[in-house]
Amino acid sequence: MQGIEQIITKLTPLADVFALLNEFAEPVAVQDIAVGDAVRKVLAADIKAASRPVRAVALTDGWAISAADVADASGYAAVTLGKNATYVETGDDMPPGTDAVLPPDAVVMRGSSAEAVASVASGDGTLAPGGDVEATKPLYVAGQSLRATDVTVLAALDIADISARVPRISIVAAREDLRLAPAVQFIARDCAAQGATAQLCNGTSLEKILDANDADAVVIVGGSGSGGRDRSVVALAHAGRVLCHGIGISPGQSTALGTIRGRLVLIVPGRLDAAMAAWLLIGRRLLDRLSGNTDMATGARCRLTRKVTSTIGVCEFVPVRETKSEAVPLGGRYLPLSVLARSTGYIVVPPDSEGHAAGSEVAIHRWP
Repeated sequence: MQGIEQIITKLTPLADVFALLNEFAEPVAVQDIAVGDAVRKVLAADIKAASRPVRAVALTDGWAISAADVADASGYAAVTLGKNATYVETGDDMPPGTDAVLPPDAVVMRGSSAEAVASVASGDGTLAPGGDVEATKPLYVAGQSLRATDVTVLAALDIADISARVPRISIVAAREDLRLAPAVQFIARDCAAQGATAQLCNGTSLEKILDANDADAVVIVGGSGSGGRDRSVVALAHAGRVLCHGIGISPGQSTALGTIRGRLVLIVPGRLDAAMAAWLLIGRRLLDRLSGNTDMATGARCRLTRKVTSTIGVCEFVPVRETKSEAVPLGGRYLPLSVLARSTGYIVVPPDSEGHAAGSEVAIHRWP
């Protein structure tokens, strides 16, 4: 790319942009992460655990008994508990010769003798060996993003560390302009929510940031258009290589993608709605490649209350508001702040579609 102008001559199809990400974005190096810090981190290796429990354990407080010994017990015909009967608490190993836990209210004491006044089935109130975890099956697989629930399970299994890929993303505003700050913060927060590390780089020139950056990828907010102050694409062209400028998404058509010394650089528009759309459609895919994430959220399904029109060749990003099982489209060429405030998520109209008719069922992606 030569000269000082940033003129978009064509729109690169989104599918071609994804192909470029597949070609140039390699998963980052693996590192060990403490389980307590592993929420949203993407696993680099399967996780297996030894079978648990090794022996049957009690799932509730009560009397450990042999179910066969109290098969005929009732309120009218109490049965004296055998010598193997033992009072256990939740988590205790089941004593030999027992296979069920009789609730405390199913036993009455007559002097020193305990009598059952109800029967139980074999296995009631117990957890069989391997009932928590089967060693033959992975608990979690590589490419999976860990939820808070998953981290809790791992901690309960006494697993202290996991192997993960944690991309480092540098985010920089193209110029000192407070209007760019909300988009910078949005991308930084979403990086953290997706298990990446966000580094904000401000106060220096784009050329120096591109030249000295040691992150796995760089995101520049603003300066992607053809205005007098727009020079992000030119700066990238001088420091590295521009792969495409102008992408078939709406909003966000002036988005650009390039490389510098093996790192990908994503330039999103400075306009907030366009920056959000470009990040969620392309930046998220970049993160997935760097982290090795294979969890592809499909979103809830809702029916549109009215039709959505789209231009063939352009991927449309349309905010919607969910009401019960329906979705009200709120989109347009520009997405005012009031629309973003009212919307609960967004839909994506693929570039090969002219839109969706009223009543169509669509996938809703909720805002991060």
